[in-house]
Amino acid sequence: MLSKAKTPPMGWNSWDCYGAAVTEDRVRLNAEYMAENMKRYGWEYVVVDIQWYEPNAKNHYYNDDAEVVMDEYGRLMPAVNRFPSAAEGRGFAPLADYVHSLGLKFGIHILRGIPRRAVRANLPIKGSSHTAAEIADIGSVCEWNTDMCGLDMSREGAQDYYNSLFELYAGWGVDFVKVDDIARPYHKSEIEAVHRAIDGCGREMVLSLSPGEAPLAEAAHLSAHANMWRMTDDFWDDWSQLRKMFDYCRDWFPYAGEGHWPDCDMIPAGALRMCNENGHETNFTHDEQLTLMSLWAMFRSPLMFGGDMPENDAFTLSLLQNADVIEINQASRGGREVYRRGSEIVWAANGTGGAYYVARFNIGDTELSSEFDPVFLGINDEIAARELWTGEKQKGKGIRSVIPPHGVKLYKIMVLV
Repeated sequence: MLSKAKTPPMGWNSWDCYGAAVTEDRVRLNAEYMAENMKRYGWEYVVVDIQWYEPNAKNHYYNDDAEVVMDEYGRLMPAVNRFPSAAEGRGFAPLADYVHSLGLKFGIHILRGIPRRAVRANLPIKGSSHTAAEIADIGSVCEWNTDMCGLDMSREGAQDYYNSLFELYAGWGVDFVKVDDIARPYHKSEIEAVHRAIDGCGREMVLSLSPGEAPLAEAAHLSAHANMWRMTDDFWDDWSQLRKMFDYCRDWFPYAGEGHWPDCDMIPAGALRMCNENGHETNFTHDEQLTLMSLWAMFRSPLMFGGDMPENDAFTLSLLQNADVIEINQASRGGREVYRRGSEIVWAANGTGGAYYVARFNIGDTELSSEFDPVFLGINDEIAARELWTGEKQKGKGIRSVIPPHGVKLYKIMVLV
């Protein structure tokens, strides 16, 4: 069944650091790191991204007409040369069992539709008298990956194929499924088919839809059929993309709520693109990383870390272990943009026990000195404010801040009575 996802999911995804070429040993190492360093802060999902079924995947790039591993029903299976525990038809069950043994949850990426190689071979559909060629929409092909084609959901057998996939994933112990090539363009009938398949598989799963931009006009449909969906195309460690994210969050914040979370995409911090010749530490400055984490928290985006976690330095780990910031993401209410003035953008949210949260962002290229008047929160009394990244405290009628370029000051506020 579809997960209740009462709070934004938190975890790690292999794409930013290993692209199409992640291996079982790296997944296990990242899971172990999360269990030791992050689980107590709420991080729990370990997600294997794209091309896990391709023996010859080497980096972030896709091979045209790639060799893929399938079972007799046209369902993709892990490549054993990269995921040795999947041998003898065990699939991801052994790896999922290991992740579960650490007290974590396991997820996978899939592409919409059915493998084109299954269509060419006209393989049978499990639980159906129909075949792959009969249910395929061969004209509906992902624009950036040639492995799959869509399903024509008006044809008998199409729903059976999706049902067979999620029956398989439930047997593996999958807790999270990221379905790609489905939110842009918006494939409404296949989104509904995936939702039905999850509801019938007998295991609770988080459903994440990619890529963005998901259409804002479909917000109600998305909220009813998925737990999270991408607002943007792939988000990388580039200031212009982070600057643009403020606009997406301003548009989408009314639609964030229990069970359905608009998604800012992964957090590209730490060690990225490790299997490429241009592998590197994130291009974001420390101030930009604080801005990213503060915006993701105030907006209540899912938090999916993208770096290779065993390579984290102390600063990167501090981003992921700030319990106050995670509390905003997991437990605040009413996160919203309050105003924009020049290079300053202010967000606010309500906390528990009468607390308020205020984030003051400087999207400009020079230092910003200003004062925030809490009358914008309906507060006329004196306040006590604590900055959640530095611990700095102040009291008075307002909050005085000096904000570095591309930086943020993030406050927890209590009214003094």
